[in-house]
Amino acid sequence: MHRLTVQYFSPADPAAFDERYESTHVPLVHALPGLKSFTLTRPQALGTGAPYLVAELWFEDGDALTAALGSPEMAAAAEDAAKYEVASTTMFSGEVRETLG
Repeated sequence: MHRLTVQYFSPADPAAFDERYESTHVPLVHALPGLKSFTLTRPQALGTGAPYLVAELWFEDGDALTAALGSPEMAAAAEDAAKYEVASTTMFSGEVRETLG
């Protein structure tokens, strides 16, 4: 499996961010080709500051992730994400390996 992770930090207006993210961005992400799972987490800091929201997009393999990244659906999601007023956004991807079992 391959995962694309997006971390959103300190939205200017948390309530407006939440409403727009759920009503507009989530459906755009759901439309991504090859998407196997999409999870959202609101982390609680255990020490230094945590992101406000963490989105994890799961794909079967690197080829599926690459195809999604180059898709018109991802372009629409990226265009929408650029409109959010947040202090910063961090995005990264990688292969996920299971170590138990």
